[in-house]
Amino acid sequence: MTTIRRSSDRGHADHGWLDSRHTFSFADYHDPAHMGFRSLRVINQDVIAPGGGFPTHPHRDMEIFSYILEGALQHRDSMGNGRVLKPGDIQLMGAGTGVQHSEFNPSPTDPAHILQIWIRPRALGLKPSYTEWHPLPEEASAPKVLVISADGRDGSAQIRQEADVYLLRPTADGVIPHALRSGRGLWLQVIRGPVWLDDTRLEAGDAGSTERPGEHQIQGEAGSEALLFDLV
Repeated sequence: MTTIRRSSDRGHADHGWLDSRHTFSFADYHDPAHMGFRSLRVINQDVIAPGGGFPTHPHRDMEIFSYILEGALQHRDSMGNGRVLKPGDIQLMGAGTGVQHSEFNPSPTDPAHILQIWIRPRALGLKPSYTEWHPLPEEASAPKVLVISADGRDGSAQIRQEADVYLLRPTADGVIPHALRSGRGLWLQVIRGPVWLDDTRLEAGDAGSTERPGEHQIQGEAGSEALLFDLV
């Protein structure tokens, strides 16, 4: 059975410089029925106005990553990291015992479009960490790429949780299989649709989840894109 979270049902906040859609409860948006999925706690789809951004603020005990969809994102943190990330890049920050960071759109003319995602770590009080994932040329159009994992295999960014995150680019020409082990859950967040999770059609911003072990099949159309989370 697939549970659907429609884009239009998400929380919404418009701060002028930031237009944000909340898949799960976040900030002033509270919905007891949508507090997360297993270790996945936050999925925010953010559009940041030119020159806008999040000033320096603290986090702790959360694994936080951003996937850049359009525009650019300038990152600075108390660990000494400073980067400008481009579309296709992923940054992963383990807040651990505490970190401060800022995220800004450095462009004076173009908005930045990102997904900001929080996953609970396997333990509290870990040392803060920072890493990035950048697509290799041969991965630019690959149908399924592991971008985040607990062990950093296949060039993925390493997270302190038993979570695998895949970037999918499904088409109508082929099926992307994913085998879900017993005791785990699958969350599919659609970036550009349509995407089918088994027999369920999902559009941009929609999500589908299942905890049924076994093989699942994902299909799409030209230009479709999604993130697949395989979680404890």
